[in-house]
Amino acid sequence: MSAPELQFITVGEGADARRIAIDRAVGTPDRCGFFWLSGFKSDMAGTKAEELAGFAAQTGRAMTRFDYSGHGVSEGDFEAGTISRWAEEALAVFERCCAEPTVVVGSSMGGWIALLLARALRARGQAVAPLAGMVLIAPAPDFTEELMWKQEFTDEIRETILREGRFERPSEYDDSPYVITRELIEDGRRNLLLGGAVETGCPVTILQGQRDDAVPWQHALRLVECLARDDVTLTLVKDGDHRLSRPEDMVRLMAAAASLAEGAEADI
Repeated sequence: MSAPELQFITVGEGADARRIAIDRAVGTPDRCGFFWLSGFKSDMAGTKAEELAGFAAQTGRAMTRFDYSGHGVSEGDFEAGTISRWAEEALAVFERCCAEPTVVVGSSMGGWIALLLARALRARGQAVAPLAGMVLIAPAPDFTEELMWKQEFTDEIRETILREGRFERPSEYDDSPYVITRELIEDGRRNLLLGGAVETGCPVTILQGQRDDAVPWQHALRLVECLARDDVTLTLVKDGDHRLSRPEDMVRLMAAAASLAEGAEADI
């Protein structure tokens, strides 16, 4: 099995082109790989991504992770980012790197991106393979609309976004604020999933903390209802927060990823 190597691909054309950084480690044949999707303003060097990469190496499985544009070591302006742009980048990286059956692991916004990736693959005629399964950690589909615009933002904040095109939102996880743009909100509305059926074509495991102050556990229940045609397992962690990055949370994550991978490998 080869060591990870940082590589770059270009996504988009002309003024919209951006270089996306990828960390890809190749696994042994006949084994599933893992594809990591980070959360909003998170990068591929986070705790969960690092732990998953280490687990992949120990078990001889491929591991692919990347930074969205405007995140980590990828190029691009964070304020130019939208759900559509980041989903486009995820699809480009997946198609470039993930030839083996793959378990997609998405955290927070990465859960939304994972579901959009599954929809894009199905639209291209890949109804099941190469998706071997999905692990969604505190998944946040539609968060720009359902959690920000409708719940968190006051009338004053919404008016600021509409008038000025941006709002600086303080972050609990970063010294600098998150900049929420009008385009992010409007583009999010073009990618909403919770209003109808969501179908991935693969088994889905959801890990959700009940003390999550960013994505309420009821949001995960809404997603389960939308995933009516998929095999879905939901684990509610009573004392779990949004990060779910404690040692005991890592054990749950690796067990969930391994279970889906082993199930798919039995059919290879």
